[in-house]
Amino acid sequence: MTAHRHHLDTAVATRYATGELPEPDSWQVERHLEGCGACAARVSAAARASAAGPTLAAVRSALLAEVAGLAPVPEAGPAAPVRAPGRWRRLRWAAGPALRGPWLPAVTGVCLVALVLAHGGAFPQARTALLLLAPLLPLAGVALSYGPHTDPLHELTATSPGGGLRLLLVRSAAVLAVCVPALTVAGALLPAVAGGPGPAAWLLPALALTLGALALGSYLGCRNAVAVAGGLWSLGVLAPVTVRYGALPAEQLAQALTPLFSSPAAQAGWAGAAVCCAALLAVRRHSFDSFDRPEFS
Repeated sequence: MTAHRHHLDTAVATRYATGELPEPDSWQVERHLEGCGACAARVSAAARASAAGPTLAAVRSALLAEVAGLAPVPEAGPAAPVRAPGRWRRLRWAAGPALRGPWLPAVTGVCLVALVLAHGGAFPQARTALLLLAPLLPLAGVALSYGPHTDPLHELTATSPGGGLRLLLVRSAAVLAVCVPALTVAGALLPAVAGGPGPAAWLLPALALTLGALALGSYLGCRNAVAVAGGLWSLGVLAPVTVRYGALPAEQLAQALTPLFSSPAAQAGWAGAAVCCAALLAVRRHSFDSFDRPEFS
């Protein structure tokens, strides 16, 4: 049974009504019951048929008698004022654990170190190195954004109406909203290398990797999928470039990256990969809401 594709069967309804269903699964059932009257009726029938049925019938009769006017209903007193959290605090918590933890200072530190080393003359290959590392930084933010390993309220948020893939996409968008301007501006401020990729050449590879990790997360879980996507980038791009071209001068090293980043074929390939991963994610969107989905650990 999933929260959206299927209805509750009799066994699940009975276990939920008798309190035998595990708590995370019960939250999933309650999420499903918010929009499914048929399953709500099935759960109600299971509750009436359980050992607690006579007690529930007595409570129902007493409540109906009170509502019918046989017993006075006291007026509610004025509610105590509740102070709502500030807008910045709400935005910060909605953005996810990545923007509240060490990931954000780490991204800032990478940009600052690259600028200092490049303009100090100690590392002329700083723009090239930043291009190679930039696609991995959003992946790290996504890995920290969703799952029980980073969010102590994960089970509650994942089974809420706004949880699942929707919450994961919101938090991933927050990660990209930080990475894209920060890394692009840092790349533009680094010394340009003749014949090398531009400062924004990493965007399509990063988008393809991020969408690929999200799609793969529907099978493996978020953190495991990020580890696989990051490993593929490290083994397929980062390690070969470092081994084959690491000792070359800055101009030749930058020119060696052009076929991987900014050539028309490369850009078309990364764009096509991003579209395919987005399509797979759309097909697999319900897997983030199912009882048997992999835990994001």
